[in-house]
Amino acid sequence: MTETLPAYPMTRAAKCPFDPPPQLREVEPISRVTIWDGSTPWLVTDYDAQRAVLSDQRFSADSRIPGFPVQSAAVNIRRERARSFIAMDDPEHDRLRKMLTRNFMIKRVEAMRPRVQQIVDDLIDTMLAGPKPADLVTDFALPVPSLVICELLGVPYSDHEVFQEWSKKLVGRLTPRDEAVKASEELQEYLLGLVAAKEKEPTDDMIGRLVTDQLAAGELTRDEVAAMAALMLIAGHETTANMIGLGTLALLEHPEQLAELRETEDPKLVANAVEELLRYLTIVHSGRRRVATADIEVAGQLVHAGEGIILANDVGNRDETQFPEPDTLDIHRQARHHMAFGFGVHQCLGQPLARMELQVVYSTLYRRIPTLALAIPFEDVQFKHEMGVYGVHSLPVTW
Repeated sequence: MTETLPAYPMTRAAKCPFDPPPQLREVEPISRVTIWDGSTPWLVTDYDAQRAVLSDQRFSADSRIPGFPVQSAAVNIRRERARSFIAMDDPEHDRLRKMLTRNFMIKRVEAMRPRVQQIVDDLIDTMLAGPKPADLVTDFALPVPSLVICELLGVPYSDHEVFQEWSKKLVGRLTPRDEAVKASEELQEYLLGLVAAKEKEPTDDMIGRLVTDQLAAGELTRDEVAAMAALMLIAGHETTANMIGLGTLALLEHPEQLAELRETEDPKLVANAVEELLRYLTIVHSGRRRVATADIEVAGQLVHAGEGIILANDVGNRDETQFPEPDTLDIHRQARHHMAFGFGVHQCLGQPLARMELQVVYSTLYRRIPTLALAIPFEDVQFKHEMGVYGVHSLPVTW
């Protein structure tokens, strides 16, 4: 049977790199696919069915349950060695998640906006003073969220090159097993060192507060603190960095909308543009993963207990019943109900921070550099088809 089933994930078409793979748009709302380990989970493309699955706790996020469709060998290794709360179900998931919730409350995130603005402006100043062309990824898109998450967590930014390399290997779909094991072990060892240092000298940052409040009280082990920090560190820079690079490229390909965004003084339009770009690009393009713990009907199909299920959010976010003319980028669209951050109890904890960072970037970069342009032909841009988080490897720009 597996020989006749399509392999998932699929590669986006070269001529339409912002769109989901065309073959995914042609399948039934629920159908079987084959993934990297030879298993054949269900793939759901329908928006309403995806929301139903993600809000039904009979579909487990626990990757230890047989049948769970893990994203890749690298992700599997990371979860075996340092399991985080995103791979747990309630009440365990809820208990651990609540330890971090206060760091991402809207009021607290908004208090960080001036500092994020300073980081963005400083990086633009440096880029403008440097040579042309510049690589927007290495000079701007990657440093912005890396600096922010380092300050939030209490991780030295001077170590950014090494943790970015570990992250790249752990989110890569094709990373060899031995490299993934090494990266996972080195990242965990590095963060355990930070935990130990903060036990000796307490700090007022996320890791420091977990050490002072939860580790000291016996509510967390050192390994659990390090695993939570690893999740925040990787997710906190990989996703936003790719949204900055890929979002900028998408806007450069839609110059009228870029001009409108550059010239506006309306923060609501900027916020709207962020939501539409999140929907339109859906950079977490390998699907949300669950495993059924009971026999449950999904989109007219009975999914049996122990069967894996993948929610293709990139296709769900192009559902024309929810988003008219879904393949059109429209920064005026009301797109807040997209699923770029997931849905239900496991939806992205850091989404307020990601939204704020993107709002600052999209309202500043194009205004500060009004003549920003690609320095290479569009067809020469190298996209991250092989990564769990979609984006561009580099983005040479000039002005």
